[in-house]
Amino acid sequence: MPAIHTDRLAAITTLAIGSHEADSAKMCAMEAVAYIAGEPWSDAPACASPVIAAFVRRWNDALPSADRTRLLLPLVPEIVGTRTTGADDVTRAWMATDWLVRTHVPAWLTLAGMSDHAAALAGCDPVTSGEALRQAVPLCESAESAARSAARSAARSAAEYAAMSAAWDAALSVAESVAWDAALSVAESVARHAAEHGTDLAPTVAMLQASAQDLVRRMCAVGRSPEEAS
Repeated sequence: MPAIHTDRLAAITTLAIGSHEADSAKMCAMEAVAYIAGEPWSDAPACASPVIAAFVRRWNDALPSADRTRLLLPLVPEIVGTRTTGADDVTRAWMATDWLVRTHVPAWLTLAGMSDHAAALAGCDPVTSGEALRQAVPLCESAESAARSAARSAARSAAEYAAMSAAWDAALSVAESVAWDAALSVAESVARHAAEHGTDLAPTVAMLQASAQDLVRRMCAVGRSPEEAS
């Protein structure tokens, strides 16, 4: 595992949106990973899993400034050394897919009072293959049809803050687009439904943000020994 420059890590106080020049005094989460690993300046460091990097880059850019630093800076040192094997990255990609289908979408369904749809998705088989994902599609489509209402941009933003599109980026290597479109669409539709009816989205966003943090940590642990993962 690459050594972490702890002095550099201690100097990082804020993470910024987007990519930056090395002399700009700004960095996103993945540029911070390269920086503390002593790599050339990049938002795609060689020491990091491409799947984790895809997830973190997208989530970094969706988050408000205060949440970005609070949620992502603690993960930066954990991402160093996660580039292991291709098989490990396939595992990570399915982990992101499973999280979107069985955690992210049910959370919005629950918020909208659609507990039956939420329980059906949360209780489906772990999404670790194309076949399992295809089996979840009808459940997503049924929930979307029940929840569809007028668009609400604030609800879309809330879903983005909770790492919906980040999961999409992380799992593109394994997910079939038709199944992903269904899962993403239901998350947006249900968030809009809740916002349209005056529901407070903040608790659901906060819960999903914490869950997404845990997902990144679990993806970081793939391919590492217990000692390395601790």
